[in-house]
Amino acid sequence: MNIVRAYIIPFLVILTFGLALLAVSARIFLPDDMLAPAPAEESVESAMDNS
Repeated sequence: MNIVRAYIIPFLVILTFGLALLAVSARIFLPDDMLAPAPAEESVESAMDNS
């Protein structure tokens, strides 16, 4: 149990924060039109109109 507490859990915590940092910093390389959040209501209305 000491191995899990001393090595595995800290590694998983660092890995999780590292992946989160990578995902957030990847937004720098996206085109400008992809940086904004998707318009949820507009996409629902346009989907209803197209069907």
